[in-house]
Amino acid sequence: MTESYIQQLFAERIGGNQYGKSNEIYKFEKIKRAKAEARKNYPDVELLDLGVGEPDQMADQGVIETLYQAAQKLENRGYADNGGRDLKVAASEYLKNVFGVDGIDPDKEIVHVIGAKSALSMLPSAFINPGDITIMTVPGYPILGTHTKWLGGKVVNLPLLKENNFLPDLDSLDAETRRKAKLLYLNYPNNPTGASATREFFEKVVQFAKENNIIVIHDAAYAALTFDGVKPLSFLSIPGAKEVGIEVHSLSKSYNMTGWRIGFVAGNELIVRAFSDVKDNNDSGQFLAIQEAAIYALQHPEITEKTAEKYSRRHNLLMNTLKELGFQANKPKGSFFMYVEAPKGIKNGPTFATAEDFSQYLIKEKLISTVPWDDAGHFVRFSVTFMAKDEEDEIRVMNEIKNRLSTVEFVF
Repeated sequence: MTESYIQQLFAERIGGNQYGKSNEIYKFEKIKRAKAEARKNYPDVELLDLGVGEPDQMADQGVIETLYQAAQKLENRGYADNGGRDLKVAASEYLKNVFGVDGIDPDKEIVHVIGAKSALSMLPSAFINPGDITIMTVPGYPILGTHTKWLGGKVVNLPLLKENNFLPDLDSLDAETRRKAKLLYLNYPNNPTGASATREFFEKVVQFAKENNIIVIHDAAYAALTFDGVKPLSFLSIPGAKEVGIEVHSLSKSYNMTGWRIGFVAGNELIVRAFSDVKDNNDSGQFLAIQEAAIYALQHPEITEKTAEKYSRRHNLLMNTLKELGFQANKPKGSFFMYVEAPKGIKNGPTFATAEDFSQYLIKEKLISTVPWDDAGHFVRFSVTFMAKDEEDEIRVMNEIKNRLSTVEFVF
């Protein structure tokens, strides 16, 4: 087929005239292909998927019923734009009741979003000019960085290292980076490390932002999913935080509502207003019936607490299973991810130069799916959102992992 003129018209940000010609296979595509190959080679063996990054359960029945009733209302049929107000009020009350964040004005300091991903993708448009810097933590969720680059900005990565409890070392940033940086992205409890922030760390972040005139964007997607007596911590609960930044909340993980695409941005009035203007030029708001369902959810934080209890139980099972197999596994204080250092190889067997090598081995040879991260050390992410019908089935899955891996001796 003769090359179309269209090939010459692609934007440089997605590859220019070389778009679609690269043979590079991205990490998640490799995992997808390896899973398909494993299922083909071992059709009678169950693939244990501990790599999935979304809840395994349906939304609460009360949430579903609220959507059903709200979808039948004539007044909910139209565009939501940056409304409605009821969700903003519910979000403000949720921040107060769950996180102890008081004084958030629902009319000026909160706006709903069609999922946290859309918020993170649009925020750079309000701040990034060519040459500006966004500081990102790695490993992590790249969307804010992707759009920074598309706008001609630059991304500076801060590694999350085990020896620093997977918190970024802000003091390691040079003067030039601090001068040009406009945005600092944080995410705690963290994906993929499962690490939690402390009040002391957030206090340092506020001070750092003020000293360097930087906006903090805290992705709080997992903030309410804590356990073992740990209270949910919001960046906005820190004195001075609202002067320097915002927090992005999502109902996807905390309320098993990934496909519903609903969340909210809260914090600094001027940032929220600027983001709202950008948002107004990108979408027409989420269906008001979904917003009503979200209000019900936010008014019932016990839904999240029940889900967190399940993840805590599964974390205990997974940690004990991995420890028996020789891994240095530690239970996180929040999220549904367990971040474990990859072995260097197998005694009298293959070696693993990267976490990706190990992850591919697990999928292809043992039909256990994980997500590898080689950005700052060699780690694999196990998710406790694996499919299991009940507590008895959870134990069965753990025993199956143990049986498949106990025949090899890992070298660390």
